[in-house]
Amino acid sequence: MRMAGSLKAEIAGRNPQRTRERILAAALKEFAAKGFHGARVDCIARRASINKRMLYHYFGDKENLFKAVLRHKIAERRKWADNLSNDPAERLPFWFTTLCNDADWVKLLEWEALQNHSGKVIDEEERRAGSMDWLERLRERQKRGELSGEFDVRHLALTMQSLTMFPVAFPQLTRLLMGKSVFDVKFQKERAEFLKKFAAAAFRPANAQDVKIKFKKS
Repeated sequence: MRMAGSLKAEIAGRNPQRTRERILAAALKEFAAKGFHGARVDCIARRASINKRMLYHYFGDKENLFKAVLRHKIAERRKWADNLSNDPAERLPFWFTTLCNDADWVKLLEWEALQNHSGKVIDEEERRAGSMDWLERLRERQKRGELSGEFDVRHLALTMQSLTMFPVAFPQLTRLLMGKSVFDVKFQKERAEFLKKFAAAAFRPANAQDVKIKFKKS
């Protein structure tokens, strides 16, 4: 009873929204560093400057916390996507730059791939629904003539993800090919300009109006 009372008092003295945000940020760092199986709740609580009882109060257990991190990051990206131009020449550079600034998200997904032996991922149904929604939006853009209709939207989506995510997911291969770190500002600018030009050539319909893109001489 005394422990329950002290937890209630601690909860009452905190801002719930800020506490949740701090826990989610700490959890992302821990899951990105160690994966779902390697992550420790006590480490997350320590990163968030709270005790474990508080974490369990807000999220229940580690799996629910992992789901909350995923949902938070996915919702964040959907919000950004809704405010972006439909032009691939603008979207691809944006997503590449965003991933460069959020490498922990990419690491978390890589850990999930390495540690997943069952074939299914946590929160799979909701994440699949989000993917299906994205594919449907790509089909709508094809119908409006904003995106080439020559290709299966599933391959288009996978290609877009690969173009923007690969350099961050495999920084060692990026360095071997480019001679620069993916976090080198000059490389990021070069890559963003390449994606802009590549998207204009590869993803737009053949009859789309050309957009002139100026490249700075290196």
